[in-house]
Amino acid sequence: MSFQEKNITVSLVNFSLILIYFSIRVIQMLQNGSFTPESIFRLWGITIVLAIIVTIIGTILTHIVSAIIEAIITGDENPKVDGAADERDQLIDLKGTKVTYTVSSTGVFFAMLAFVFGQPPLVMFSLLIFAGLAAQIVGDISRLVLYRRGF
Repeated sequence: MSFQEKNITVSLVNFSLILIYFSIRVIQMLQNGSFTPESIFRLWGITIVLAIIVTIIGTILTHIVSAIIEAIITGDENPKVDGAADERDQLIDLKGTKVTYTVSSTGVFFAMLAFVFGQPPLVMFSLLIFAGLAAQIVGDISRLVLYRRGF
């Protein structure tokens, strides 16, 4: 698995777990009647902090473990990590970004549509967060598919 594929996989797993956490918490808030600005703002903050911290820590740990495994397999104390991106990697990243933006834009459209049809602003903003997380996941999946297909 290449350096870029490892990064994408870590991002995919992290954002999938964060989306599951976000969805479960919103459903719990709706069932308990605690879908209030205070609780939803706290959830947004937790979601954003989790996205940043977990992605950074997950990426670092993945590369450390990969380097250790590479050193054990090859017997080399200083394994070479090839993090250089060529034109193919850049094109795959651009195509994945295009998919991410398309899904995100569609999510924004539906969030605004929900607001137009009389839903409270909290619902609209929660849908925006959900769409952003879902867009990142779909974009990462498309990047992995492009890498696996060989572009």
